[in-house]
Order: sequence, then structure tokens, then C-alpha cells
Amino acid sequence: MRAVVGLQDVELPDPEPGPRDLLVRVEAVSVNPVDVKQRASGVQKVLGYDASGVVTEVGADVGLFRVGDEVYYAGALDRPGTNAELHLVDERIAGHKPRSLTFAEAASLPLTTITAWESLFDRFRLAPDSTGTLLVLGAAGGVGSMIIQLARALTRVTVVGTASRPESREWARGLGAHDVVDHRHLPEAVDFVFSPHTAGQIETFARILRPGGQITAIDEPPGLDLLPLKEKSISFHWELMFTRSLFETPDMVVQHELLDRVADLVDAGTVRHTMTRELGPIAAVQLREAHQMVEEGHMTGKVVVAGW
Repeated sequence: MRAVVGLQDVELPDPEPGPRDLLVRVEAVSVNPVDVKQRASGVQKVLGYDASGVVTEVGADVGLFRVGDEVYYAGALDRPGTNAELHLVDERIAGHKPRSLTFAEAASLPLTTITAWESLFDRFRLAPDSTGTLLVLGAAGGVGSMIIQLARALTRVTVVGTASRPESREWARGLGAHDVVDHRHLPEAVDFVFSPHTAGQIETFARILRPGGQITAIDEPPGLDLLPLKEKSISFHWELMFTRSLFETPDMVVQHELLDRVADLVDAGTVRHTMTRELGPIAAVQLREAHQMVEEGHMTGKVVVAGW
């Protein structure tokens, strides 16, 4: 099969599915900061997490999918990545692709959707009747874009995003943010903070959060000092969407279920895809361009690479 190792085109043997695996012919992939981070580390492996495609073979114990099903998913940290013509994924972390989307559009969603869902409903434990103010840092990025949409669709919280450029502010408002502010002028008295950029922010969070407030972070700044949060009894959560697949937790199938739920929301017109750039075909040259776009740090939405 054709694949991209690091950012070099190669030929590799076709993979063989395990008992719970789907063998997927990949039609589109998207690039996330985690892809850039892995490539920069010098690791020589097939990179990539987000993908959409068609099931071509199933393992002996698969019960959620059939050959011919269109799927979308975010892969796993400890398995070869999605930048390949054929890819194996555990059925419990894959969802049925939204019928209303192209493969490219669908590939923009899985990793950010799972991260956003787990942040809102596993970490903050929000419910349909939850209220309060949610501050979303980096609201125009991939995860921020999904946090806004899911919070608006499935809760009653007030969503305030941060964005610094006019086009980013317009994007966040278009997704449903009640308000969008510059990151240098954060609102006071918020209840929840979603943070992809936590370094140097803990004292600020301690100031703007109400007593008993909560933070969910997806980055990993070294030497993080959480002591300023104690006085207000502020909770700090980590979110890593790969935890369930890394440890094969008993509730791993929750990711399949939430992806199917979001596919229904997309097909109903309640949630929209976040692809803003499409490149192709899936090859080293195009992936290099996509990685560069993500590295520059000015992306609104997601960049997708599609087709062979």
C-alpha cells in the first residue's frame, strides 16, 4: 500500500485486521498540532490521526460495522497513523461518517470532536440544563470550533470565545459563540475555562474564575504551578482523547457512540464541519504544506488532505 512515513512517500505491506479492527481504505485525512509535534520529534512512522474512508475488511469480532460502511475516526497514539492508503482502527473508536458530508469534510471532525465532547461532558460534566459561562481560548482553532458548537447545541451555557484576528472572530461568532473577545481582555466571573494555551495563565484563570470554577487543559506546559487555584477551590482537569484507546478502558466504545451522535447532529444541520482548506492528493508534498499551515499557528478551522 501507499503511505507517508514522516513526510516521505513509501510502499508498505497491507495491514491485517485484528479481532476488533476495521481495515479502512482512507479517502481523506486532516492535520492536527499533534501530527506536527510527532513529526518534529523525528519519529519515523506513519503519522496522522483524523481520517475518513470506507471499510474494506472487518476482524472476526467486529459487530458495529460492515464492509462498505463509510467511517470517520481519530485513530490511536500507539498504532500506525492514517496517512496511508489502508489503515487499521479499533471499531470502538470509529463512527459512521455523516451522510451529508464529503470524505474531506468529515475528516476535519473526529479528533477535535472527541476532545471537545470529553472536555464538556466528561471533564466539566455539563448536562442539557447546565448554565454558567464557558470561556473558550483559541475559539477559532479546531477544538475551539467544536467546543462552541457542542456547548451551544447540547447545553444552556453562555459561550465566550477568544480570537485576535477579524476573520477568527467572525468564524467563532458564526459557529454560535455568544461573544468573542481578545485574549488580552478576558471576561470576569466565568465558570469554566477550556485552555489549549495554559503556560503563564494560571494566575489569570484564578482571577477570572468564580469560586468552584473549573479548567480543562489540552496542552502540557512544563513546571505548571496550580497553587494559585487553591484559594477559590478551582478544579483543574487534563483532557487527552487518546486515553481510552491507550488503556483500552471498559468504556472505550463511548467514542464510537459520541461520533455517531455528532454525525446525527451534522446531518440534522445542528453542527457543521470545520474544514477551511482542502489539499490533495494524500502524499508527502501536500502533507508538508498542511503541516506548515498548522505550524504557523494562524489556522481558522482545519486543513484536510484528500484523495489518492
